[in-house]
Amino acid sequence: MQTETLRQEITRALEDAKGQDIKTLDVRGITDFTDYMIIVSGTSSRHVQTLAEKVRDHLRELGVRAVGTEGHSTGDWVLIDFGDVVVHVMRTQVRDFYNLEKLWGTGRTSEAAAH
Repeated sequence: MQTETLRQEITRALEDAKGQDIKTLDVRGITDFTDYMIIVSGTSSRHVQTLAEKVRDHLRELGVRAVGTEGHSTGDWVLIDFGDVVVHVMRTQVRDFYNLEKLWGTGRTSEAAAH
């Protein structure tokens, strides 16, 4: 699957599962391990886990499997690695604490790119 299509399908799944404050960071040229990071907030640990499950299930239906997943059991921060796109699903408090948008701030934040 093309990177842009992958990014769009991940965003669609997050929107369908009521993910909050979805941001796409274009990190091409900053790092060589991925092209995009998608960061989304969940309202609770269970919501974070559900968002991650919805993304994995939706992509699996399209024939795409994650390279790896971390953090699902705690539900504070779930990282799903799809290679060209890495998804960070976080509780709002965890997202505020780690502030990945600032950490990767030299990447272009693109809310419009999420659609």
